[in-house]
Amino acid sequence: MNPLLLIFAAIILLVIASLSIRIVKQYERGVVFRLGRVIGVREPGLRLIIPFIDRMVKVSLRIVTMPIPSQKIITQDNVSIDVAAVAYFKVVDPLKAVVAIEDYYGAVNQISQTTVRNVIGQFALDEVLSETAKINEKIKEIIDSHSEPWGINVTTVEIKDIKLPEGMQRAMAKQAEAEREKRAKIITAEGEYLSASKLGEAADVIAQHPIALQLRNLQVLSEIATEKNSTIIFPAQFMSSINDIKKFIEKEMESLKGLR
Repeated sequence: MNPLLLIFAAIILLVIASLSIRIVKQYERGVVFRLGRVIGVREPGLRLIIPFIDRMVKVSLRIVTMPIPSQKIITQDNVSIDVAAVAYFKVVDPLKAVVAIEDYYGAVNQISQTTVRNVIGQFALDEVLSETAKINEKIKEIIDSHSEPWGINVTTVEIKDIKLPEGMQRAMAKQAEAEREKRAKIITAEGEYLSASKLGEAADVIAQHPIALQLRNLQVLSEIATEKNSTIIFPAQFMSSINDIKKFIEKEMESLKGLR
């Protein structure tokens, strides 16, 4: 047999084999068309198709991270803000993702941008800043309802950046500062109230026992004396208080002697 014919036949077989063999990766599925008609979805592994008759379209089933560009949005209370977000989705039905829509990534991206504008526009600025989780869930549900017929499942949508006008930022900073000052004044007033209450109770006790005031004065002097670098001046009233204490002690001592 002619060696040239053998070489030619081998080359043809190799070309046919290269056109027939398809490798579907673990995270992919292969949608096979035969003469333009879908004949099935191929699982991962080595797959064979008929050259020039069959065509395989591979679809990835991995989760796709899709940034949603910053959108200029006017909130319900007429504040203009810029909002950027990110969406995570994956293909759950490869057949629908190929047959039902031309470009599922572009379609999800466009519907995500529209949904972010529409949903955030229904909330006031304070709600956008404080109820982010609720807004994220609502955006996700709407996008998922639109993309489900395309074989797409939206797993998560997160608002990642909210830009406020500079004037609004300054106003909010002043508001936050005023709120902190308000809390500080309330705490100070509560402390003064408790302090005054305790002082009132102490004054009542001292009124019933005058000697307690003198003992307190002595305690204060004892505390001051520990520094050893202070000059202590005894006012006349304080000296008379000491004399009163001395007389009180002498009187008590005499009483004790009389009892004996």
